[in-house]
Amino acid sequence: MDHDREAARSSAAATTAPAPVRAVTLDAGDITLSGLLAEPAGAPRALLVALHGGGMRAGYFDGRADPDTSLLALAASRGYAALALDRPGYGASAARLPSGTDLSAQADLLHTALDAHLPDRPCGAGVLLVGHSLGGGIALLTAARWTDGNLLGVDVSGIGGQWAPGARQLAGSGARLSHHMHWGPLALYPPGTFRAADPLITPVPADEARAIPDWPRAYEQLAPRVRVPVRFTFAEHERWWRCDTAAVRALLDRLESAPARSERLPDAGHNISLGRTARDYHVRVLAFLEECLTLRQAAAGRPARP
Repeated sequence: MDHDREAARSSAAATTAPAPVRAVTLDAGDITLSGLLAEPAGAPRALLVALHGGGMRAGYFDGRADPDTSLLALAASRGYAALALDRPGYGASAARLPSGTDLSAQADLLHTALDAHLPDRPCGAGVLLVGHSLGGGIALLTAARWTDGNLLGVDVSGIGGQWAPGARQLAGSGARLSHHMHWGPLALYPPGTFRAADPLITPVPADEARAIPDWPRAYEQLAPRVRVPVRFTFAEHERWWRCDTAAVRALLDRLESAPARSERLPDAGHNISLGRTARDYHVRVLAFLEECLTLRQAAAGRPARP
């Protein structure tokens, strides 16, 4: 498969020792954002910035139940820096933003934080934004406002353009919703997942919760302004979003200025990065990053790496 070949190329060029994941903070003006960072031993080929979904924390991308579920560790082991942030209203910023903030303000704060972070740390050829669920929406909104030339692409999962039947009414409640919606069949997750994930689960901030139901309208407005490659992934057991052929086609068609595609991940629920198939998904994320790097090299007139 193409993603396996791309992953092998990336692995061959990467460091061999797994990098530790450590806690970091970033300044976003007068707001401090917390997060987790993993870096390779040498200079990173690119920086992956990961944004969690509603009611979660940055640790979603560093699953503790099974080491194979950590996107951060896998990315660093293959030569990339990987930064997972607690979105505004979560983690260190929760005290300053007890009600959170709307999606537009979140994108502005994230961009401010990254603008301050990037000059101090090498990010190689550029940045890939990775988002899950509502974090995917924030990643797309941030991409639509990105003005520097160092954004490589956007890889999102667990978000679409049309709510599944009955999902919109649940989405704005801000409560800890049923396992059925967020997780799908429990057998999709390694033993100990729910115990390990409990510290990551938190109520959705009120201002964020009020904004969630209007995401499809927000997507229609921002999608034409995204100009970098975008990849969507839908889990087999996705409950929140329509992911039938017609709905996905409409989702991709909105991205009129960006190359875009979608994929499906078998044996996965909405919380893809904590499931048994997390590593398969994360390998595909890194393969997509390789594609974005190749496109950037071709656009610059440089030969792709062998």
